[in-house]
Amino acid sequence: MSPQKSASPPKGKRGRESKRALRERAEQIIALLRTTYPEAECALVHRNAWELLVATILSAQCTDKRVNIVTPALFAQFPTVEAFAAAPREDLEAAIKTTGFFRNKAKNIQGAAYVMLEKFGGAVPNTMAELLELPGVARKTANVVLGVAFQVADGVVVDTHVSRLSQRLKLTRQKDPTKIERDLMEVVPQSDWIDIGHLLIHPGRALCTARKPACGKCPLQDLCPSAALYLDA
Repeated sequence: MSPQKSASPPKGKRGRESKRALRERAEQIIALLRTTYPEAECALVHRNAWELLVATILSAQCTDKRVNIVTPALFAQFPTVEAFAAAPREDLEAAIKTTGFFRNKAKNIQGAAYVMLEKFGGAVPNTMAELLELPGVARKTANVVLGVAFQVADGVVVDTHVSRLSQRLKLTRQKDPTKIERDLMEVVPQSDWIDIGHLLIHPGRALCTARKPACGKCPLQDLCPSAALYLDA
């Protein structure tokens, strides 16, 4: 049998993939996802960088669907950064209660508003270092804001879905989000850093679930080293 020409790994036995082959396979994965999910984009509804920042903070341990239900009334009640900073904490907590962990989220959102007003003229900063100065903002949230609001590719958004799919696709052997992001940045072209998170979320939600991945329906099964494990189970 002639050897496979594709960068996809053989199913069954598999040695360690070279970095070059891994990069080629990553590019194939991204190209296929772009074709399969051409509508992939940030699901959080927002009108500006501040609304995106707030929505992203609210999305922790909460679905984007629930956040999008909450934010229209939230931004009507508190229409500016100044309004968030001046809001009675209990009013802000009540407005976001259904997103979960509302006390901590309210504290972080209001803290971010304070810092923005004091250090950044009330504007959302557009660098990683400055965003990380805001309460409640770690690399995941900062990458969402940079990529979506400012089109700055400074890193890769690693949420639960991206983490799970990256591991099953063997794009990383890590479990820590920061280390997963580092590995993805090494094998994915920087021009795709912003989009790869949006692209992986779609199959992550619909097909590559945590307990019972539907590998037989997944467009990535021929590029996924883990598919054979679940298909043969």
